[in-house]
Amino acid sequence: MSHTSDDKKLLARVSRLKGQLEAIERALENKAPCGEILNLVASVRGAVNGLTVELIEDHVREHVSNPETDTDEARAQGATDLIQVIRTYLK
Repeated sequence: MSHTSDDKKLLARVSRLKGQLEAIERALENKAPCGEILNLVASVRGAVNGLTVELIEDHVREHVSNPETDTDEARAQGATDLIQVIRTYLK
């Protein structure tokens, strides 16, 4: 998606996810306590949700409506509302 707001930022998120997954792998290999592994998994879930929000928001702004530039006020407000719902839902 070369049209996203900041590909470097997205790639940095993916790199962090790789590191988090490797940490889970190491924890499992070292038979870490369940609580520690669950916390690591929760961190990955949060990171994936953050990446998902970023991608969906970029998609809405690029292919549906950019609330900052759309001259149709109703469509711009609908896009703003949709982005906010997605941010809330995937928080």
